[in-house]
Amino acid sequence: MVGYRRLPSLPSIRAFEAAARLGGFAPAARELDTTAASVSYHVRRLEQQVGVRLFRRHPQRVELTRAGRLVAQEASQAFAALSACFIKAAETDEACLSLTALPSMGTSWLTPRLGGFRRLHPQITVELDLSADAQDLVDGPFDAAIRNGHGDWAGLRAQELFPSIFMPLCAPQLLEVARAIDDPARPMPLPLLGRPEWWRCWYRARGLHEVELGGRFGTSLSAEYLDIAAAVAGHGVAIGSPILFRDELEAGRLVPAHDFVAADGRRFWFVYPLARHDSRKIAAFRDWLLDQAAGAMREARGYVRRAVAATVD
Repeated sequence: MVGYRRLPSLPSIRAFEAAARLGGFAPAARELDTTAASVSYHVRRLEQQVGVRLFRRHPQRVELTRAGRLVAQEASQAFAALSACFIKAAETDEACLSLTALPSMGTSWLTPRLGGFRRLHPQITVELDLSADAQDLVDGPFDAAIRNGHGDWAGLRAQELFPSIFMPLCAPQLLEVARAIDDPARPMPLPLLGRPEWWRCWYRARGLHEVELGGRFGTSLSAEYLDIAAAVAGHGVAIGSPILFRDELEAGRLVPAHDFVAADGRRFWFVYPLARHDSRKIAAFRDWLLDQAAGAMREARGYVRRAVAATVD
């Protein structure tokens, strides 16, 4: 391209700008956390690259040339604009929290509560993604996540919310016939809903290890909250969390089909990259979420106390 000249090295421009603004190589070195000799080297390199003398060097001081004053003014304005751009970018980033969560957690428990966070922090917009797969929090588009597991994810800070527990749930009008689930050897008048491995875990926690559940399931749905919706509609007995679906229990749309509560040793966690520990938006959401989880634990303490651990297949 005609008239194009390669831009001098950025470290040299930065050293020159600091020396010009602060009036010498030594104060520039202190600001840049380097040595005066290094600043002098970069300034001389810049002069060689552009072919213009920028400083007059005296025994105890330096003085800008006429060309140096012109370049210094433009360089200072450019760095000020760049600094303002980064500040604006940081403010923009802090204004939007991108969160990913499991579908049932996000749909049934988190979403109904998000209005409370918005009232406390109207300056922060929450973008919620629902995914059954754990999303990349280091190089991906998300700031934080709510995950289910044991809290041991490399490079992430994990803070516990509440345990993963589950029990049979059904519509109130089906309670009497649903009691047949107590003995898996008896004929089941209602179809089972939910993951077969959770049902087997529930029976194992009760000491029933050789349980045959083939042919007992109704419609196979992709997420726990869909199984719960089917149970509310009277389509069977679902295995679900009395913490996540407490609203359905409180409203009477569901009742426990059995008093026994099982746990699989996993928990729900709020997780975010260790490198984002100082993010104000993450801290604000974390504090609010932990408070919500503590309230959920208080409301469900009877279920949590009764939970008996067993392993999932």
